[in-house]
Amino acid sequence: MSTQNLTHLEAIKKIKELSEKARICMFCTELDVTPINSRPMGLQETDDSGNLWFISSADSNKNFEIKEDRRVQLFFMNNGDSQYLSVYGTASIYKDKATIEEKWSPMAKAWFDGKDDPNVTIIRVEPKETYYWDTKAGKLVSLLSFAASAITGIKTNNTDGVEGTASV
Repeated sequence: MSTQNLTHLEAIKKIKELSEKARICMFCTELDVTPINSRPMGLQETDDSGNLWFISSADSNKNFEIKEDRRVQLFFMNNGDSQYLSVYGTASIYKDKATIEEKWSPMAKAWFDGKDDPNVTIIRVEPKETYYWDTKAGKLVSLLSFAASAITGIKTNNTDGVEGTASV
């Protein structure tokens, strides 16, 4: 794997690409507590500034934990294409109607009684430090390369992957 550290627009593009392709992340709070509290969360969107948006319940543990410590860690995994993204950032909780209206998804009806449900909140995560792993050729090509190496005994030269930081 080669290293490619991305900045600003390239970083935002990579964060958006990998997070929106994976859609689900492990959303971690209380980073100073062991074990770290984590739960799966569905991403609503990654905006053009690189912020990640989620819909959450006002009475959820994650919302209470964010009120105490806004630092969060998100882990996205797209195993099918061997793409991974780690986002450390600062979370903010929104309850205003305009933000809820803008970020609302019909899928949220599974958890809420519509946009006007008093428990609906929106969480924005502003990335502070990110790291990504992206296998350019995809999982199948990498798997074939590793299998051929195992059969022949010849070390693989499959170095088409890239990893690095993505600084917004």
